[in-house]
Amino acid sequence: FCKENILFKSIKENTQIWMSHGDTITSVPANFKVIASTDKVAIAAYQIENECVWGVQFHPEVFHTEEGTQMLRNFAVDVCGCKQDWSPASFIETTVTQLKEQLGNDKVILGLSGGVDSSVTAVLLHKAIGENLTCIFVDHGMLRKNEFRNVMNDYKCLGLHVIGVDASVKFIKELEGVSEPENKRKIIGKGFIDIFEEEAHKIKDVKWLAQGTIYPDCIESFSFTGTVIKSHHNVGGLPEKMKLKLCEPLRLLFKDEVRRVGRKLGMPEHLIARHPFPGPGLAIRILGDITAEKIHILQEADDIFIQGLRSWGLYDQVWQAGVILLSVQSVGVMGDERTYEKVVALRAVTSTDAMTADWAHLPYDFLEKISNDIINKVKGVNRVTYDISSKPPATIEWE
Repeated sequence: FCKENILFKSIKENTQIWMSHGDTITSVPANFKVIASTDKVAIAAYQIENECVWGVQFHPEVFHTEEGTQMLRNFAVDVCGCKQDWSPASFIETTVTQLKEQLGNDKVILGLSGGVDSSVTAVLLHKAIGENLTCIFVDHGMLRKNEFRNVMNDYKCLGLHVIGVDASVKFIKELEGVSEPENKRKIIGKGFIDIFEEEAHKIKDVKWLAQGTIYPDCIESFSFTGTVIKSHHNVGGLPEKMKLKLCEPLRLLFKDEVRRVGRKLGMPEHLIARHPFPGPGLAIRILGDITAEKIHILQEADDIFIQGLRSWGLYDQVWQAGVILLSVQSVGVMGDERTYEKVVALRAVTSTDAMTADWAHLPYDFLEKISNDIINKVKGVNRVTYDISSKPPATIEWE
């Protein structure tokens, strides 16, 4: 790379970058100066001469680009003149003020999931509008084992008004026979809105639906090329016609920033440090159609894996973890009998922002223990695999 270019100020030679594109720039106009290349990519970055315009063919924003943060800092601070004055405290102060102006005396309902994003959103909104906030936690029947009870207990300590809704029968019935992942997400997204609007009608005069949408949700739910990676239930999964206005105070934050805000708000660490869990829940960890039997099998296997991570002191070393119930069966032997039962895959990744992720290099002894426990304790499973795919090219979730 060109050391003299301001974009690469303070960047070491032969620094690692992350590329995930299948396309390549073969040539540039005469007034485009090539300022970086790799062994295989001749034009990895360029600047238009005499203009403050750069282009890069790699991802400076991801963790795997070793000095990407410095490159972005060079551009944002040295070129654009941005001030580095963001902090959790300043975000809280600014956001609470904006929420008060935006919402006024309107009533708001918030869809809680038990995760850090919606929890931080709830505390921010409560700080801004107090009793005008009502939180709704929906059990769609595809939560983790004992999740509904545990989450409701967690929220008692936050002083929030939370309504728990058991809609498991409704969701499982509507998902009957549905196997396509995007259709699952759309059905669940619409189901959430139906319940929120029904509860809002009971409360009366509710104008807003608040959600814990964060920036990666938006990136994966929209695309400039017309290809959606996957719809997140609180972005692309929302129906086009919705009676309530949308409020998403965390929309521009990444997960690590949300956690920093949560800690500044004084929230309990066990809530802040929880692994991300998809809004559609186990529905997108069951490949193919969904049945009550499959949900039970996955809940039991998942509980063994997550509790194992905790007991072995590995939970906080992993960004996200879970079990996937595959749509295939395999031959096995239990005692002297032949079995033909289900296969599950363990999935655990390390990451900083969920935009990229590596598979977690968990100890073999641990994986062996979890595999044996699942096969011996979960009826209907006779084979356990471990997913060693990184993102990209794979996504963290299978669907």
